[in-house]
Amino acid sequence: MRIAHAPSQVERRPRAVAIGTFDGVHRGHLSVLRSAIGSGLEPTVITFEPHPRIAMGNRVDLLTTLERRLELLAEAGVTETLVTSFTPEFQRQTPEEFIAGYLVGIGAEAVAVGADFRFGQKRAGDSDTLATAGLTVLEVEEIEGVSSSSIRDAVREADLARAAAMLGRPFELDGVVVTGDQRGGTLGYPTANIAMDPLLVCPRYGIYAGQAFGHRAAVSIGTNPHYGGTERRIEPFLLDFEGDLYGKRLVVELWERLRDEAVFASEEALVEQIARDVEATRAAVRPGV
Repeated sequence: MRIAHAPSQVERRPRAVAIGTFDGVHRGHLSVLRSAIGSGLEPTVITFEPHPRIAMGNRVDLLTTLERRLELLAEAGVTETLVTSFTPEFQRQTPEEFIAGYLVGIGAEAVAVGADFRFGQKRAGDSDTLATAGLTVLEVEEIEGVSSSSIRDAVREADLARAAAMLGRPFELDGVVVTGDQRGGTLGYPTANIAMDPLLVCPRYGIYAGQAFGHRAAVSIGTNPHYGGTERRIEPFLLDFEGDLYGKRLVVELWERLRDEAVFASEEALVEQIARDVEATRAAVRPGV
């Protein structure tokens, strides 16, 4: 997939353009994308960075990094994405200016948007505005009960089956492996310590089963209370994995919450519990989507 950062970088040709933030690229977003992809025109996306609500000073716990969002758009079949900076100048555009510069300017003939899509200064533009400008507004099947905010709520509550059903895939943690306390190796269970963007949503603390790098993973999310920790750590132990992950990006699927964090009577009791967590991870089932 080609990635552009300004309309001038996008060759003008007949396009069907899907517009939205697409945080999570969930089942509702995929319905919008399918409309563009099935149009017969070149399927193109216009997405925004940062998230518009964040740009306006609000707190949003994101479901995906921009990097992961672009990967998922490519996997869905999008051939080109225009990542638009959601700046104050961009926000001040009238709907007509956006249509001329970002749609007509790149050859858009058809547009796919969600039912609540609004654009332009004071959110004055909508689907009718697009149609009045001569663009074909593609029909999009609405997926009831699916939204980024609902998925965030499910993730915070560690309802991973519900989150997966809305996403169309398991919820993922995404970050770079950095040096940690290296305590897991001394216990026989070396973990990768993931530095994750603080803007990303995270489930409530506990021990989880999932998958990363093609291996099942027992994942600790929390403060390591047994050792008196205070900072959040995300530490997957990849079963049957040998190798060096330092400095590598790791995308971790979460399948099931196994238990709460705990303080143990001894280190031996902790190791015994970790062994049980590993066996539970081997038995865990990837949530159906």
